[in-house]
Amino acid sequence: MSSVSPLAARAALRAHLRRHFPGQTIDELPGVDGPIEERVPGFRVFRIHPAGPGGWWVYVTSGCWAATQEGGHGAEFFLAAPRDDWQNLESLTVNAYYHCGPDHQRLDVGHTVPIGRPWLDDSACDHYLISLPYPYGPDFEVCAWDATAHARLLWLLPITEAEKNHRREHGLEALESLFDEREIDPVDPHRPSVVQAVCGGRHQRAV
Repeated sequence: MSSVSPLAARAALRAHLRRHFPGQTIDELPGVDGPIEERVPGFRVFRIHPAGPGGWWVYVTSGCWAATQEGGHGAEFFLAAPRDDWQNLESLTVNAYYHCGPDHQRLDVGHTVPIGRPWLDDSACDHYLISLPYPYGPDFEVCAWDATAHARLLWLLPITEAEKNHRREHGLEALESLFDEREIDPVDPHRPSVVQAVCGGRHQRAV
Protein backbone atom coordinates (compact mmCIF):
# COMPACT_ATOMS: atom_id res chain seq x y z
CA MET A 1 0.00 0.00 0.00
CA SER A 2 1.36 3.41 -0.97
CA SER A 3 1.90 5.94 1.79
CA VAL A 4 0.83 8.80 -0.50
CA SER A 5 -2.35 10.44 0.76
CA PRO A 6 -5.28 11.27 -1.56
CA LEU A 7 -4.62 14.98 -1.05
CA ALA A 8 -0.97 14.56 -1.99
CA ALA A 9 -2.01 12.57 -5.05
CA ARG A 10 -4.40 15.35 -6.07
CA ALA A 11 -1.69 17.97 -5.63
CA ALA A 12 0.70 15.90 -7.76
CA LEU A 13 -1.93 15.52 -10.48
CA ARG A 14 -2.69 19.25 -10.44
CA ALA A 15 1.03 20.03 -10.83
CA HIS A 16 1.29 17.47 -13.65
CA LEU A 17 -1.57 19.14 -15.51
CA ARG A 18 -0.10 22.61 -15.03
CA ARG A 19 3.16 21.41 -16.61
CA HIS A 20 1.33 20.04 -19.63
CA PHE A 21 -1.12 22.91 -20.02
CA PRO A 22 1.02 25.95 -19.14
CA GLY A 23 -0.87 29.20 -18.80
CA GLN A 24 -4.28 27.60 -19.21
CA THR A 25 -7.01 27.99 -16.59
CA ILE A 26 -7.58 24.82 -14.54
CA ASP A 27 -10.70 24.59 -12.37
CA GLU A 28 -11.42 21.95 -9.74
CA LEU A 29 -15.05 20.81 -9.74
CA PRO A 30 -17.09 18.26 -7.77
CA GLY A 31 -18.68 15.39 -9.65
CA VAL A 32 -22.37 15.41 -10.50
CA ASP A 33 -24.82 14.65 -7.72
CA GLY A 34 -25.24 10.98 -6.97
CA PRO A 35 -23.52 8.06 -5.24
CA ILE A 36 -19.99 8.85 -6.46
CA GLU A 37 -18.79 9.78 -2.95
CA GLU A 38 -19.62 6.26 -1.73
CA ARG A 39 -16.98 4.76 -4.03
CA VAL A 40 -14.65 7.70 -4.61
CA PRO A 41 -14.50 9.86 -1.47
CA GLY A 42 -13.57 13.44 -2.31
CA PHE A 43 -14.00 12.86 -6.05
CA ARG A 44 -13.11 15.89 -8.15
CA VAL A 45 -12.70 16.79 -11.82
CA PHE A 46 -10.04 19.14 -13.12
CA ARG A 47 -11.47 21.21 -15.98
CA ILE A 48 -8.83 22.67 -18.28
CA HIS A 49 -9.87 25.61 -20.41
CA PRO A 50 -8.60 25.80 -24.00
CA ALA A 51 -5.55 27.90 -24.78
CA GLY A 52 -7.48 29.83 -27.41
CA PRO A 53 -10.60 29.86 -29.63
CA GLY A 54 -11.33 26.45 -31.09
CA GLY A 55 -9.13 24.65 -28.59
CA TRP A 56 -10.14 21.58 -26.62
CA TRP A 57 -11.75 21.54 -23.21
CA VAL A 58 -10.15 18.76 -21.16
CA TYR A 59 -11.64 17.10 -18.06
CA VAL A 60 -9.53 14.91 -15.78
CA THR A 61 -10.70 12.76 -12.85
CA SER A 62 -9.09 13.00 -9.43
CA GLY A 63 -9.80 10.30 -6.86
CA CYS A 64 -9.93 7.10 -8.92
CA TRP A 65 -6.27 6.41 -8.13
CA ALA A 66 -6.83 6.72 -4.38
CA ALA A 67 -9.94 4.52 -4.47
CA THR A 68 -8.43 1.65 -6.49
CA GLN A 69 -4.63 1.83 -6.37
CA GLU A 70 -2.63 -1.31 -5.69
CA GLY A 71 0.98 -0.94 -4.60
CA GLY A 72 0.81 2.74 -5.42
CA HIS A 73 -0.27 2.21 -9.02
CA GLY A 74 -3.68 3.15 -10.43
CA ALA A 75 -5.50 5.15 -13.08
CA GLU A 76 -7.28 8.41 -13.69
CA PHE A 77 -9.27 9.29 -16.81
CA PHE A 78 -9.64 12.28 -19.09
CA LEU A 79 -12.10 13.42 -21.72
CA ALA A 80 -11.47 16.03 -24.42
CA ALA A 81 -14.41 17.97 -25.83
CA PRO A 82 -15.17 20.84 -28.21
CA ARG A 83 -17.00 22.89 -25.59
CA ASP A 84 -17.71 23.12 -21.89
CA ASP A 85 -20.81 21.05 -21.17
CA TRP A 86 -22.36 19.49 -18.08
CA GLN A 87 -22.57 16.18 -19.92
CA ASN A 88 -18.78 15.94 -19.98
CA LEU A 89 -18.69 16.19 -16.19
CA GLU A 90 -21.45 13.59 -15.97
CA SER A 91 -19.54 11.21 -18.23
CA LEU A 92 -16.42 11.33 -16.08
CA THR A 93 -18.41 10.92 -12.87
CA VAL A 94 -20.29 7.88 -14.18
CA ASN A 95 -17.10 6.35 -15.57
CA ALA A 96 -15.30 6.86 -12.25
CA TYR A 97 -18.19 5.29 -10.33
CA TYR A 98 -18.07 2.21 -12.57
CA HIS A 99 -14.28 1.86 -12.53
CA CYS A 100 -14.12 2.14 -8.74
CA GLY A 101 -16.69 -0.59 -8.15
CA PRO A 102 -15.87 -4.31 -7.85
CA ASP A 103 -12.48 -5.43 -9.13
CA HIS A 104 -13.92 -6.96 -12.31
CA GLN A 105 -15.07 -3.48 -13.39
CA ARG A 106 -11.55 -2.00 -13.55
CA LEU A 107 -11.09 -0.27 -16.89
CA ASP A 108 -7.94 -0.48 -18.98
CA VAL A 109 -6.72 0.25 -22.50
CA GLY A 110 -8.94 -1.39 -25.12
CA HIS A 111 -12.04 -1.65 -22.96
CA THR A 112 -15.26 0.03 -24.08
CA VAL A 113 -18.06 1.42 -21.93
CA PRO A 114 -21.56 2.53 -23.00
CA ILE A 115 -22.47 6.17 -22.44
CA GLY A 116 -26.20 5.48 -22.35
CA ARG A 117 -26.95 8.45 -24.62
CA PRO A 118 -25.31 10.30 -27.52
CA TRP A 119 -21.99 11.75 -26.35
CA LEU A 120 -22.97 15.33 -27.20
CA ASP A 121 -25.89 16.70 -29.24
CA ASP A 122 -27.13 13.96 -31.60
CA SER A 123 -23.70 12.35 -31.96
CA ALA A 124 -23.51 8.80 -33.30
CA CYS A 125 -20.80 8.21 -30.67
CA ASP A 126 -22.48 6.46 -27.75
CA HIS A 127 -19.55 4.53 -26.25
CA TYR A 128 -16.14 5.40 -24.86
CA LEU A 129 -13.00 3.53 -25.84
CA ILE A 130 -10.38 3.48 -23.10
CA SER A 131 -7.30 4.58 -25.00
CA LEU A 132 -3.76 5.79 -24.52
CA PRO A 133 -3.50 9.60 -24.46
CA TYR A 134 -2.21 9.85 -28.03
CA PRO A 135 -2.88 13.60 -28.44
CA TYR A 136 -0.55 14.44 -25.55
CA GLY A 137 2.12 11.76 -25.73
CA PRO A 138 3.71 9.30 -23.29
CA ASP A 139 4.96 12.01 -20.91
CA PHE A 140 1.36 12.95 -20.21
CA GLU A 141 0.31 9.36 -19.58
CA VAL A 142 2.23 8.88 -16.33
CA CYS A 143 1.92 11.22 -13.36
CA ALA A 144 4.48 9.98 -10.84
CA TRP A 145 5.13 10.77 -7.19
CA ASP A 146 8.83 10.18 -6.69
CA ALA A 147 9.46 6.43 -6.72
CA THR A 148 6.45 5.48 -4.61
CA ALA A 149 3.38 5.83 -6.81
CA HIS A 150 2.01 6.84 -10.17
CA ALA A 151 -1.33 7.45 -11.82
CA ARG A 152 -1.78 6.43 -15.42
CA LEU A 153 -3.93 8.93 -17.34
CA LEU A 154 -6.20 7.13 -19.82
CA TRP A 155 -8.33 8.71 -22.51
CA LEU A 156 -12.11 8.32 -22.84
CA LEU A 157 -12.37 8.47 -26.64
CA PRO A 158 -15.96 8.72 -27.94
CA ILE A 159 -16.75 6.01 -30.52
CA THR A 160 -19.78 4.60 -32.30
CA GLU A 161 -21.38 1.23 -31.66
CA ALA A 162 -20.12 0.04 -35.06
CA GLU A 163 -16.58 0.99 -34.04
CA LYS A 164 -17.02 -0.83 -30.74
CA ASN A 165 -18.11 -3.95 -32.62
CA HIS A 166 -15.16 -3.63 -34.98
CA ARG A 167 -12.77 -3.49 -32.03
CA ARG A 168 -14.37 -6.64 -30.61
CA GLU A 169 -14.14 -8.52 -33.92
CA HIS A 170 -10.79 -7.31 -35.24
CA GLY A 171 -8.91 -5.96 -32.22
CA LEU A 172 -7.85 -2.59 -30.89
CA GLU A 173 -4.96 -2.11 -33.30
CA ALA A 174 -7.23 -2.55 -36.31
CA LEU A 175 -9.64 0.09 -35.05
CA GLU A 176 -6.86 2.54 -34.20
CA SER A 177 -5.43 2.04 -37.69
CA LEU A 178 -8.77 3.09 -39.14
CA PHE A 179 -8.78 6.19 -36.94
CA ASP A 180 -5.34 7.09 -38.29
CA GLU A 181 -6.31 6.40 -41.89
CA ARG A 182 -9.44 8.53 -41.68
CA GLU A 183 -7.65 11.25 -39.66
CA ILE A 184 -10.61 11.62 -37.31
CA ASP A 185 -11.26 14.72 -35.24
CA PRO A 186 -11.76 13.04 -31.84
CA VAL A 187 -13.65 16.00 -30.37
CA ASP A 188 -16.16 16.34 -33.25
CA PRO A 189 -19.50 14.95 -32.04
CA HIS A 190 -20.69 14.72 -35.64
CA ARG A 191 -17.78 12.82 -37.14
CA PRO A 192 -18.82 9.81 -39.23
CA SER A 193 -18.05 6.31 -38.06
CA VAL A 194 -14.81 5.07 -39.61
CA VAL A 195 -16.35 1.62 -39.96
CA GLN A 196 -19.41 2.85 -41.81
CA ALA A 197 -17.17 4.97 -44.02
CA VAL A 198 -15.29 1.90 -45.30
CA CYS A 199 -17.26 0.27 -48.09
CA GLY A 200 -17.14 -3.46 -48.76
CA GLY A 201 -14.36 -5.83 -47.81
CA ARG A 202 -13.53 -6.94 -44.34
CA HIS A 203 -15.02 -3.90 -42.52
CA GLN A 204 -18.58 -4.24 -43.82
CA ARG A 205 -19.68 -6.85 -41.27
CA ALA A 206 -19.14 -4.45 -38.32
CA VAL A 207 -21.66 -1.88 -39.58
